[in-house]
Amino acid sequence: MRPMGQRGLISQRRAVLGAGLGLMPLLAGAAKATDADAMRAQPGDRFVFLAGPNQGQVVKRDDLPLGGPQVQTYPVNPGGVVRNGSPWNIVLLARFDPSQLSADTLARAADGVVAYTAVCTHQGCPVNMWSDEKKAFVCSCHGSIYNPRDAGAVLWGPAPRPLPSLGLKLQDGAPVVAAGFSARVGPELS
Repeated sequence: MRPMGQRGLISQRRAVLGAGLGLMPLLAGAAKATDADAMRAQPGDRFVFLAGPNQGQVVKRDDLPLGGPQVQTYPVNPGGVVRNGSPWNIVLLARFDPSQLSADTLARAADGVVAYTAVCTHQGCPVNMWSDEKKAFVCSCHGSIYNPRDAGAVLWGPAPRPLPSLGLKLQDGAPVVAAGFSARVGPELS
């Protein structure tokens, strides 16, 4: 075996350091995933306004404008812990006339209220805009458009799959998580 020169040693150290640094977000994410504030929405969770004059208050059905636009929220567990420890926990709530919802969407909705992840399935960007023309959610990075009345189907753009939705029920006029996300939250993995 030939002795390693200084350049070879530096390259090897960089590779090891790079691999270690590359794992840090995964390890941090794994540790954080057990924290109540970083967990995805769970059955029994309500929703609180993410921003605005009602920030932190529980969202009621009647707070949601009929026909959109969506409201950005965080889930909050029954003990009052707001699940805001991850940007991937933002949930979009919108309300529609139930007769306008597809059968799949209606099955997961609560009196016309629907809930979807705010994480685009293309590259994980925020779905935080609204198309008045299409009555649909829009990703702010690459413009993918999702139909909240038809199971989050992609209407336009590079997104490879629909937005995952949460199953809901109403309790005391507020939407509550009844079932977890319909699919994995986040972008496609290569």
